[in-house]
Amino acid sequence: MSEQPEILARIIEHKKNELTERKRHMPEETMREWAREAPASRGFESALRNAELAKRPGVIAEIKRASPSRGILREDFDPMQIAASYQMNGATCISVLTDGHFFKGSCAILELVRKACFLPILRKDFIIDNYQVHETRAVGADCLLLIVAALEDEKMAELNALAKELGLDVLIEVHDREELERALAMEPSLLGINNRNLHNFETALGTTLELLPEIPDSCHV
Repeated sequence: MSEQPEILARIIEHKKNELTERKRHMPEETMREWAREAPASRGFESALRNAELAKRPGVIAEIKRASPSRGILREDFDPMQIAASYQMNGATCISVLTDGHFFKGSCAILELVRKACFLPILRKDFIIDNYQVHETRAVGADCLLLIVAALEDEKMAELNALAKELGLDVLIEVHDREELERALAMEPSLLGINNRNLHNFETALGTTLELLPEIPDSCHV
């Protein structure tokens, strides 16, 4: 694993502290129990593959209130209205940012989105701990994001296995060739390519074009 970008390292450090507090207020065993009682998954991966079979674009529409680089993205933030609009306009799935400190999101927003539409939902956060996997299932998400740059291989494999055991789909995100090689070692079925360089925040669409030929057909990108 190469050195983490500075912004990602700061986010992960904050996430660790945040998790320590959350576990004090809500024990992991309680979160496990809630995860077991969660409603059936809506099928995130199957929705994307069905769209592909129907020769329709598989659109994952994002709900994000803010970002570290751009601040608040919209003041009139109404996640339920946004979700309903995405569904009405043909989105296949919805991605919800749940990080609170850096992106002004929350699991409560994800729960509102689930009430507002019937589309499968991706929880987009910095998942580094088993607690968060149970939490993802408990709040009604259908898929979680694992960011290769944020995880050691052993932990990534552990989180991936737990998510699948709980009935969650997993989207693995890579930024470069090294991360792609690490991701492919787990034989993922869903892969995301992030064209933004986390070291300088520059976006280069060529990253996708460079990595696509290395990805097997069995993996949905």
